Amino acid sequence: MTTKSIPLQTRGIPASQLVLGCMRLGGDWNARSAITAEHYQQGREALDAALEIGINMFDHADIYAAGKAERVFGQLLKERPSLRGEILLQSKCGIRFADEEGPHRFDFTEGHIVRSVDGILERLGTDYLDILLLHRPDPLVDPEEVARAIERLKASGKVRHFGVSNMSQGQIRLLSAYSGEPFIVNQLEMSLRKHGFLDTAITVNQETARDNVFPEGSMEYMRLENIQLQSWGPLAQGVYSGRSLEGQSESVAATAKLVAELAERLDTTKEAVVLAWLMTHPAGIQPVIGTVNPERIRACKDAATLRLAREDWYRLYTAALGRNLP
Repeated sequence: MTTKSIPLQTRGIPASQLVLGCMRLGGDWNARSAITAEHYQQGREALDAALEIGINMFDHADIYAAGKAERVFGQLLKERPSLRGEILLQSKCGIRFADEEGPHRFDFTEGHIVRSVDGILERLGTDYLDILLLHRPDPLVDPEEVARAIERLKASGKVRHFGVSNMSQGQIRLLSAYSGEPFIVNQLEMSLRKHGFLDTAITVNQETARDNVFPEGSMEYMRLENIQLQSWGPLAQGVYSGRSLEGQSESVAATAKLVAELAERLDTTKEAVVLAWLMTHPAGIQPVIGTVNPERIRACKDAATLRLAREDWYRLYTAALGRNLP
């Protein structure tokens, strides 16, 4: 089945429909823990599975496993030097955990952004990032300072493109007003279980809208500006594709049953159905798969081409919503 190009592709960036999130590489998040041979082997198997199903884009962050996730991936690139030119590397910065300088905080200062990129490149063993995302909004952000950091990174060739994560349209508009470089990605939590991105539009002028935290107008803004929407947590932690349903709500159980029925009818996997529900949306959502289990990665293969019928899409949405549409 031919699928519509996603926003990154329309910008001439040859990104796959799916992204492999590398947060789980490198073991625990204790910076003092060593990277083991098993961690490297886990990375090799995850990378092989991703490449096998056509994934060419890999998502990192400087904080993942206290930098060890990037070091593991850097070793994989060292073992396969020709691979760097065939893939897209994306990483994030801006979150700082508690240390001798201060508490857990966000930091979009020019110096921190530039230093973070230098650390990312060193750990990955590469000269450049294809995309850098600002990880979470910094309430103390100076957009002119961010713009200076972006200008330095672009001029040096260390970063080719820029984006954000977990931001509203207003926050992106503020940064964009001062930057000569566009923000071409916004990574948000979206899934069949985290469906606030749809509820915001559906429940306009409804009492049920009060509990929805997804920023109104963001989906429309991303589409108008051709910003790539990336979904973190797209598999909903596996609750619809095999995880135990003990203690889950009736709507979760009903949705899991419907996912299984659709997977059987469409001759595919439950993972593919869950991802296809997101990817059927006309915004061109790009799921970032967070697992490093090679079999689960392979189970996502059909999602790249599977698009659900409108009726099936609404059946899943209504089941996950747990109530009738207004």
